[in-house]
Amino acid sequence: MASSRYKDKDAGVVLSFNGQWVSWSHTVAASLAFLSALIIGCALHYHKIVQNEWYGYPQEWFPSVSATIGDRYPERSIFMLFIAVTSGPRFALVGLWYLLTTKPGRTLPKAIAISGVLRTLTCGGWTYITSTDDHDWHDILMISYIILTIPWMTGCIALSPPNAKAIKYRKYLCGAFFGTLVPLVYFFIQHKVHRVAGAYTIYAFFEWSLIVLDVAFDAVTALDFDAFEVTIRDVKGASKGANESSVPAVVLEKEKENATGGVYSTGFRFGSAVDIAADVYHGYVFWSILTSLGVVVWYFPLWHMGISGYEAFIMTTVSPFFLAIEPVRSFVVKNQQVTHLLSLAGLVAYLVEDPVYRLFTVGFGLSMACISWVATLHSDSVQPARLEARILSLTIGLLMSSVAKFAWYTNNPIWPIMHAENGGWNATGLFLAVLAVMRFTRRAPLHGSVVAEKKSGSAFLASLSIGGLFFALHSLLSDTSTMILWVWDGYPIRGPVSNVHGWYTIAAMTAGLTIGVLRPALVTSWTAFGVGSIGAALLTLYHQWTGYYGALALTVYLMAISVPLIGNAAKKSPAVTFGFGFLIYNFMVLFHVWVVAYAFVPGGPLVREHTDWVMIATMILIGAGVFDLVSQQAAAQKVDAPRTVNTSHRKYHFGVLGALNFLFLVANFIRFPTNDYKPYHEKDRLFTAGIWTIHFSLDNDMWSSEYRMRDLIKELEVDVIGLLESDLQRIIMGNRDTTQFLAEDLGMYVDYGPGPNKHTWGAALLSKFPILNSTHHLLPSPAGELAPAIHATLDVYGTLVDVFVFHSGQEEDPEDRRLQTEYLSKLMGSSPRPSVLLSYLVTSPLEGNYNSYVSDVSGMRDVDKSDWDRWCEYILYKGLRRTGYARVSRGTITDTELQVAKFVVPSDAKETASLFAASEQERDRRVQEQAIPEGWRFPAKFRGDGVRGHRYHVFDEPRYYNF
Repeated sequence: MASSRYKDKDAGVVLSFNGQWVSWSHTVAASLAFLSALIIGCALHYHKIVQNEWYGYPQEWFPSVSATIGDRYPERSIFMLFIAVTSGPRFALVGLWYLLTTKPGRTLPKAIAISGVLRTLTCGGWTYITSTDDHDWHDILMISYIILTIPWMTGCIALSPPNAKAIKYRKYLCGAFFGTLVPLVYFFIQHKVHRVAGAYTIYAFFEWSLIVLDVAFDAVTALDFDAFEVTIRDVKGASKGANESSVPAVVLEKEKENATGGVYSTGFRFGSAVDIAADVYHGYVFWSILTSLGVVVWYFPLWHMGISGYEAFIMTTVSPFFLAIEPVRSFVVKNQQVTHLLSLAGLVAYLVEDPVYRLFTVGFGLSMACISWVATLHSDSVQPARLEARILSLTIGLLMSSVAKFAWYTNNPIWPIMHAENGGWNATGLFLAVLAVMRFTRRAPLHGSVVAEKKSGSAFLASLSIGGLFFALHSLLSDTSTMILWVWDGYPIRGPVSNVHGWYTIAAMTAGLTIGVLRPALVTSWTAFGVGSIGAALLTLYHQWTGYYGALALTVYLMAISVPLIGNAAKKSPAVTFGFGFLIYNFMVLFHVWVVAYAFVPGGPLVREHTDWVMIATMILIGAGVFDLVSQQAAAQKVDAPRTVNTSHRKYHFGVLGALNFLFLVANFIRFPTNDYKPYHEKDRLFTAGIWTIHFSLDNDMWSSEYRMRDLIKELEVDVIGLLESDLQRIIMGNRDTTQFLAEDLGMYVDYGPGPNKHTWGAALLSKFPILNSTHHLLPSPAGELAPAIHATLDVYGTLVDVFVFHSGQEEDPEDRRLQTEYLSKLMGSSPRPSVLLSYLVTSPLEGNYNSYVSDVSGMRDVDKSDWDRWCEYILYKGLRRTGYARVSRGTITDTELQVAKFVVPSDAKETASLFAASEQERDRRVQEQAIPEGWRFPAKFRGDGVRGHRYHVFDEPRYYNF
């Protein structure tokens, strides 16, 4: 207890003590809570608290926080006792901080105080509701606590009194806290998903580090609270901003502003926040329309099996060329609200049933979107702050698009291929888009028509950079799973996976934008360009984590450089920089399609399989813009003084970035893999295998078909299925991944197959059984398109079973198909295990290459050699007991039926040997359905007319076999 130093003012004071004792009591009580639990837990229950769901001592030798505080008596009780004691000082600490920092008319202290109270309550939530009590609520409350720590720590830095030591400690501790989250998540995934021995121990060290850093950050308040004496009275006047420091207050305020990126530098205005939210949403709408065009265009060459003519609609993006015509330019600039509203035709298109007219509607909407956004950027280019705000809204709109696509399993909920039946939110999205446009355009343009164009630099170089930049952003960053699938190479998992590590891409995008805004001189240097180029090279040439680290470096660079590059282009002739820029973008789109579609387009063989050329061209185009910027900077240093830019909008944009990251993490938490992956007929040791060519997940009416595919696969009780024409990770297919939705919804493991940089149309495998190992193959294809194959080994009821998924070359290339047949036959023959081939073979039964696939070389047998009606899809097998085979009509989902077969897995080596040795006559003995167990039968609902257009056809019913 300390008496006041102001004795003449202490009359009537019964108790007084210095405010720093609130900090110290909180620090001591919190430390004792965790430390006592750790010491007692290790002393009494060491082996039990280091045990996790996969491993125990000695693989795991240090307990996690959750296991220490929640699993055993008496450490749990002692911990909760000290945490209860901690709650009083904790609330007092939040209250004193508010009293210290509040000032008339300032709302930030109130917001930080509210976040502090909520943070304290969630702390009580995850400490009193342990993972043993309720794992889900423990995780929800812990994640909420971490999220609330973001405004608490950054707000404390921004509001910190002018105390150099306290500011320094808070910056270091805050940075260490959030930096620790990255390895924390990494090692948790290594433990939870990859089941790496010892990973949980390392995770535990980082988890305990977070506790230490968290308590230490709040302990720093002791350096400020000595200004208080709890009567309570401000004895130093610190709440008015006065304090002793050898550093000038203005310097400290600047340091605080730098530490928080200027987010809290000015007051909060609700109207401004609404403006920025509307601007970002309108940017999201632009990217939604742009990314939808390729999908609706792609529908037509699919059904025409070649060039359809509708591909010309990709040129709708070059509408900014019309801004070269003065009357058009004047009209668009003066009537931006009208043109931006017309661009929403791209969202209205979902109401148009006819695919042709839907394409026309999207094309018109995109042409208006491009010309409207370019006119807005150009007219606002005379005001640096307003231009920067528009650019941030556009680029954050891309990030919002990626977040929405993750939440909707790589589909955008407002695309014209979506509607209510397949998860679309089109009406809601359109309503919000109209409101956003009205808010986005409510301010008059800064200039009526003609804006003085920047004479320095080159408009041509700027246009090249716009083409390269928009192509890179669209092709690589419009979906968080794209670059992850570039580096995917099968099981066992040795790299990132889409539904677990997608946030790393979002975090890199966020970091890149922040750097681009706060350090533009850094990102416009050749050094930064070199780092981005190295990242591009790593992504292109390497797999697994090495390739993905390169992808993250490239992501940071692309988002950072987008701010100065778009700003530079907006100040020059818009018809040149954006009109010609989008023409270059269109050329790059065709380029990256032709590297895989070379068999169907004029001159295609010249660029066959050259994704590396696409990446090099992209970086050269961006480099042209960097050269232009560097040249201008050199000239500006000689004649121009730097201009001060109003940055008040940044706090709102950064706030939106934080909110989008939060929403992504919520979606990530919901999508975190928790399936039990149970097969449908475990008691019968039976599995159902299927093969389906899904036609890029677009149905006959141009709707995304994942939901309908899911329903048919589930109702047919398919345990293992091969999907062909499944690689959707290109601009023309929307950068989608159907396998994510199917695997997570159906509870299946998934191998995406050869990635989008392997130049195939895709082959994927989904399985209810663990995939122990998988290898991707690109079969010989000297003339035609590449043929992808997956060779996977599954653990089926304890028996190793090999599954091959294969898409053969086209009918036009017989030599390719012969070479592929030899390759795959030898590959299948090399496996001594029971095996199944799920394939697209392009051959007639009993003829030609069929006799190589079904041969002594491969050891494979046809699931039903009497089925004369096949041409493409085949199921072959060996070493398994085949019990049934059926062909199910596609309805309007795709152009190819779903073929399924049922197999019983041998229970021991003796039975396996007998199955390999069985004669053809024994294998092909057919029986009536009543002669087999009920669990072996196909679902009856698909008999007759079936359901939703799906029925057993060709045979009108399934076939069953008694062997």
